[in-house]
Amino acid sequence: MSPILIIAVLFGLMYFLMIRPQRMKAQQQRQMLTAVAPGDEILTVGGIYGIVQELEPDEDGGDLVVEIADGIHVRVARKALAMVVKPEDEEDDEDGVADGETEDGEGAEAPAAVGELPDGVEVGELPDGVEEVNDEEETVNPGAGEAPATPERS
Repeated sequence: MSPILIIAVLFGLMYFLMIRPQRMKAQQQRQMLTAVAPGDEILTVGGIYGIVQELEPDEDGGDLVVEIADGIHVRVARKALAMVVKPEDEEDDEDGVADGETEDGEGAEAPAAVGELPDGVEVGELPDGVEEVNDEEETVNPGAGEAPATPERS
């Protein structure tokens, strides 16, 4: 094989393995930037999620006005847009099980309400492994009330 043919094959491989995928990725990014519209949820390269409120014209810089919290609007450069967040299906999680259901399709047991005691525990009774402290000077953490020892200097 001639050296020119080897060089041509190497350039062809480099094009298909490096240059072409990079161009396709850049084209997809450009399409995403032009397709963003008010109401879309976005993620910036800085990691901030928000909802696009308005788009400025390209001659004004093409920035986006994004609401990041109720009543908090920030101006974000269009090139700082990392991705448009796709709305997730709220009924099913990643594992395909609806919220509030177990794997077998039955409803999950509701958590205990705040202030509700677990079964078998009486009011005024301390759970196992918990000691009662009656005096301000008394502690279940030995050494907690003592001043730290000062290191000796030489």
